[in-house]
Amino acid sequence: MDVTLSPNELLRLFDLLPDVVFFIKDTECRYTHVNQTLTQRLNIKRREDILGKSVLELYPPTLAARYILQDRRVLRGEVIENVLEVQLYPNRTTGWCLTLKQPVIDDDGKIVGLIGISRDLGQPDSRHSSFERLRETVAYMQDHFHEPLRVQLLAQKSGVSVAQLERLFKRVFQLTPQQLLTKLRIDAAMRLLQTDASIAYIGQACGFSDQSAFARQFKATVGMAPRDYRAMGRR
Repeated sequence: MDVTLSPNELLRLFDLLPDVVFFIKDTECRYTHVNQTLTQRLNIKRREDILGKSVLELYPPTLAARYILQDRRVLRGEVIENVLEVQLYPNRTTGWCLTLKQPVIDDDGKIVGLIGISRDLGQPDSRHSSFERLRETVAYMQDHFHEPLRVQLLAQKSGVSVAQLERLFKRVFQLTPQQLLTKLRIDAAMRLLQTDASIAYIGQACGFSDQSAFARQFKATVGMAPRDYRAMGRR
């Protein structure tokens, strides 16, 4: 059975999911549909006050620039799937999420907008049979994230193949081992950026090969450079 839902029908469904941000945008990157979760996280009372606006009008400039670049990639036909990101909202809340964006294509094959969801990263599946084994591996990652870590080593410690480790991590933690390692490093970096430690020191302390690698990964994940994140926290 082939079923097609209208944007408003999708909106009604996603309004029921408090851990999922849902949106549709036009070719100018302006919101045409948003669910209640996005409205709440932007600390805006009515969703109508978001419609017709772009992220440039709703988010800090450094964050908005990343979102616009990402949207334009999708409007050129790219699908962005399972991207681990930190979401920062005007009410100062933060959270980790997995983001999916894809083009909206009309009957003539023309891209007329984009649709996206960002799902909050949930708690691990503690009922899974491999949870205890993987928890030991995660504890090792937490103790050694500042060191060069290879998936092969983590697989050996878990007693499984690399392919099995990838599957089990996604099932239990919703993330690949590399994504979880990135999360550990960026979480630590965000904490250290609240101190007076130098950015070069923070990058090294969090397991990045050099300051440039740290800055690239931080910006790709958080949406702004480390120095901008530090400045935002001190306003």
